[in-house]
Formats: sequence, structure tokens, C-alpha cells
Amino acid sequence: MADRRTFNVVILGVGFLFIFTAFTTCGNVEQTVVKSLRNVTLGGTGYHSLGIIYGVFSFANLLAPAVVAVIGPRVTMILSGLLYSGYVAVFIIPSTWSFYLTSVLLGVGAALLWTAQGHFLVENSEASTINRNTGMFWALLQCSMLFGNLYIYLDWNGKTEISDSSRKNLFLSLLVASALGTLSFLALRRSHADEDELLSEEEGQSLLSTRLIYEHRANAAMREAKSEFKTILQLLRTPTILLLSPCMAYSGLELSFYSGVYGTCIGATAQFGDAARGLIGISGIVVGVGEIVGGGLFGLLCTNNRFRRTSVVFLGMVVHFVAVYLIFLNIPDDAPVVFGTATRGKPFLTPSVSVALLCSFLLGLGDSCFNTQLYSVLGFVYAEHSAPAFAIFKFIQSVFAAVAFFYSGYLLLKWQLLLMVALGFAGTLCFFAVERTQSFSADLQEY
Repeated sequence: MADRRTFNVVILGVGFLFIFTAFTTCGNVEQTVVKSLRNVTLGGTGYHSLGIIYGVFSFANLLAPAVVAVIGPRVTMILSGLLYSGYVAVFIIPSTWSFYLTSVLLGVGAALLWTAQGHFLVENSEASTINRNTGMFWALLQCSMLFGNLYIYLDWNGKTEISDSSRKNLFLSLLVASALGTLSFLALRRSHADEDELLSEEEGQSLLSTRLIYEHRANAAMREAKSEFKTILQLLRTPTILLLSPCMAYSGLELSFYSGVYGTCIGATAQFGDAARGLIGISGIVVGVGEIVGGGLFGLLCTNNRFRRTSVVFLGMVVHFVAVYLIFLNIPDDAPVVFGTATRGKPFLTPSVSVALLCSFLLGLGDSCFNTQLYSVLGFVYAEHSAPAFAIFKFIQSVFAAVAFFYSGYLLLKWQLLLMVALGFAGTLCFFAVERTQSFSADLQEY
């Protein structure tokens, strides 16, 4: 039983590793690639595409548990993986209409994928293993930031322009990675609970016709789907979810910053010269290293108790605040909004590659602090209602990520950093309030 659950968690992490090798690399370079194609074959901006993805993602999250209840987490993840592959494929032969259409479809696919992932992870965990499994999954997921970004560095280092052949080779490689990740979900095994249910249905086939059996399954699935949506509405009113909302919102702001904005800022910094494009890839790798270190330390090694969770979140806040201050000093203020290939502004300090990469590591480390602990507390409190709880988390996170992507092309860097600091501080205080004053068991009894 334990071996099967561990196997499922590892395969789940490997599948996400491949799919997000494609997507995170794509998001990291998307604005830079779109700027190189602008007024040629592709209109719009990478920021807008990512904003659409997260905007659709946020509202699709409310209905995602219903779909997971009807078709199951395994099939849901396979279908979602196909949508991720379609989005990556657009950059091989780019066009404006397909760019935005696949952005909408990917928003739906992402909601389904992450809700199914949360449900499947909790289904294969117990109270004593949820922290370990969360850290194991998170570490495997964040390895996705290493390989694609290494390719970016090796291929783009020293280049001032992105050629068509370079772009096509990159996205063909990412498409293969995404397809492999989708196929790996076929190796996921049924839990014993699923097998017992399947056996019970097979035993009843001698008494009921095939048609009646499928009608029974469909009706049961729809009742479960309605129940899941009702549970979402009820969970939204619980004190734990309300108090965790600012922390979830902050995770959305910093997600948009490290995954799409910061790499673009580094690539646009004129003082980095010809190395700027290659540094986008190195920055993504270093963010991934920070995520892996955090996932390992704070997911695998920490026991599931309140003191350790608050300590990790506090460390995440401090680490992010240090990164924000260094970025403010090291990166030109116009880096996120420049329409040309390089910035014209000058930061307070002479831009340093070492400081820029240190900030990348700190962003990844801090992100892992917040996310591992949010996953841990939700999995612990709402173990019996995992799909609705994770759907709410992703809804709030993605709403704020979408908002951040839309303003990223218009607000100067200092204002973006200020918003992150304000919401990060509020989110940390609210997380402390949850851990110190809320009774988790009482929260479940309220509905």
C-alpha cells in the first residue's frame, strides 16, 4: 500500500517535471520571444498571454473539482497535458489568433491539472506522510526549471537576436518534453479504494444491464460534482480560508514576478551586454535550484506541526524582502516595460550578474517556503475535501497572478516590488494568525 502510494507520488512528480520543463521555460522567455516576433507574425505581448492563462485559470478552478469528480484525476491530467503541449506548439509556427486561443484553452487545462494533482496527492498520502509527499512532489516539479533554461543559456548566450531556427528548435524540444510528461500519467496506478469500488461495480453487472450501470455511474458523478461545488462555496466562508487568502494572493504576485517578469528584466538590462539573453536561462536555473533546496528542506525534513510551518513562512518573507531590495538596487526601473531590446534607465548600483543571480535563488527559495507550507496546511486541514480546497487556493493565486501579469507591462519595477512587499507582509501575518488562533477541527465542523 505504502509502496504503491509512493510510486504514484514519484510518477506524478516526474510527469509534472516534463510538462513544466516545457511551460516554465516558455513562460520565462515568452515576452522576449514575442518582442522579437512583434509586427512580423505575432501581435500582442507575452505578459497578456500569461495574464489570460491565469485569468481563465482562476475562474475555471471553481468548476474544475466537478470535472475531476466526473472523469477522475488520472484522465483529467492526461487531457490537460495535451492542452499544455498545444500551447507550446504555437511558438513553432506562431500566429496571433492561435496564440490567444491556446492561452484560453491552457487556462482551462491548468485549472483541471492542478486540481487533479492536489486531489491525487492527498489521495495517496496520510497525515504522517503529507509533508514528505508534498516536498517530494515539489522538488521534482522544480527540477523542471533546470533543463529548459540550461538549453536557453547554451543556445542564446552571446546572441542579441533570436533567429527563426533557434526559436523552432527550442520549442520543438519543449513540445517533446511536454508530450513525454503527458504520457507518463498513463503509468499512475489506481488506489486500493478505487479498486474496491471497481470490483463492487463488476459484481453487480450480473444484476444490472450495462446501460443501467453507466447511467448509475453518471448520476453518481453528477451528484458528487454538485457536492464538490457546494463544498467550495462553504469552504470560502471558513475562517481558515479567509485568513489564508492574503498569503495565497501573495503567492500569485511572486509567481508572476519570478516566472515571467524577472527573466525579462534581466534580458532587457543593457548593462549586461551580449550576455543578457543567456542570463535569462541561467536565472531560471538558479530559481529552480532555490525551489529544489526549499522543497527538500522545508517539505521533506520538517515535521507537520504549527511551529515549524510558521518558521518556514517567516523565513520565506525575510528571504523575499532581501531579494526585493537587491533587485530594486541592481535592475533598471524601466526593465519590465521597455519595448526595445534594452533598457535606458540606470539603477542605483552598477548592475551585477552575481547579485542578479543571487536574487533569482532567493526568489525560488522564498517561493518554496510559502507554497510547501500552504500545500501542507491545506492538505492537513481539508484532507477530506482536498479537491475543493486546492481549487480555492489556485483560484486566489491565479487571480492575483493574472492581475500582476497585466500590470507588469505598464508599472515601473519599483511599484511592482512595493506591491509585493505590502501583500507579502500582510499574508505572513495572516498565516501566523491561522496557526496560532484557529482550531482546525472546529473549521471542518462549520459546514
